[in-house]
Amino acid sequence: MADRIEKAQAGSDLFQPVRLGPYQLANRIVMAPLTRSRAGEDGVPRPLMAEYYAQRASAGLIIAEGTNISPQGRGYALTPGLYEAAQVEGWRKVTEAVHARGGRIFPQLWHVGRVSHPSLQPGGALPVAPSAIRPEATSYTDAGFRPCVTPRALATAEIPEIVEQYRHATRNALVAGFDGVEIHAANGYLIEQFLRDSTNKRTDAYGGSRENRARLLLEVTEAVVGVCGGERVGIRLSPVSPVNGADLDSDPAGTYAYVVERLNAFGLAYIHIIEGATQGPREVPGGFDLQILRQSFKGLYIANNGYDLGLALEARRRNLADIISFGRLYIANPDLVERLRIGARLNVPDRATFFGGGAAGYTDYPVLTPAERDAA
Repeated sequence: MADRIEKAQAGSDLFQPVRLGPYQLANRIVMAPLTRSRAGEDGVPRPLMAEYYAQRASAGLIIAEGTNISPQGRGYALTPGLYEAAQVEGWRKVTEAVHARGGRIFPQLWHVGRVSHPSLQPGGALPVAPSAIRPEATSYTDAGFRPCVTPRALATAEIPEIVEQYRHATRNALVAGFDGVEIHAANGYLIEQFLRDSTNKRTDAYGGSRENRARLLLEVTEAVVGVCGGERVGIRLSPVSPVNGADLDSDPAGTYAYVVERLNAFGLAYIHIIEGATQGPREVPGGFDLQILRQSFKGLYIANNGYDLGLALEARRRNLADIISFGRLYIANPDLVERLRIGARLNVPDRATFFGGGAAGYTDYPVLTPAERDAA
């Protein structure tokens, strides 16, 4: 097995440059967005975050953690925002640190919808959603993880303001020095709540038919692309993930094929697909071949979920994905690209420090020593 991987490494383009939109990425390895809850209470990125991302700048592209587009969009304590000037300035320090190391970085624009708690909402209000259906999920609050509550269904007249918040956050992202943005339309958060018929029971223009349920996603995409151009925009989708209490759509193959086909009109840089259940099994139920999405999309296909070196090499050998994104491996391995390239051992992440805290379990994971590189 080790010999096969070594030979595949030698002949693989996983570690070679690739074009994504206007950028030449250093390799086909992406750091996936990872919520770590290290921002201030006001959503301002702290200096420690600049150090954290700069350590990982050897990735071809960093997709920074989910970033709230508004106070209402927040579902986890100590997560950053992109709706106020102080947050923009905090992010500018992050992007400057990453660019100084030769990296590229996008933020992931995020509205959690119903996956929140009143203690995180302005004035203690209920979280919002397409329909008033309580998710079987938890939200990370100042008091730890707490069960989500039954949300308030958004009025039709409120939806244009949410679209405008995505547009505003995109403008702020460019001011902060980001190279582009990723729209978070996955993992059971607001956009996906509208998309799936299991969580969207509306009877207005945003509910019912597949076309109506995809309306918010497409309106948000149009707004974001209008600010920075499709070549600097990606979108994350999770067609068959039940995470955050989001039951699957009754026809995921049909719904997500429709979405991807409509997204082609925007000239996006990539779609970022969670293959299988988020942080869970990679199996896709119901015979839905996710390669159909890749084949119908005109941009790059970024694959995510449970990838290790062997799976990544195989995906490139069989041309199943253009780029591979790694999540949890990046928590403990700031020099992941180098470790994968030479087949070095990987640090093991400390789950107790995933959310909140300071440098411990965040910026203190070691990089390879010269002796370890030589021994690999």
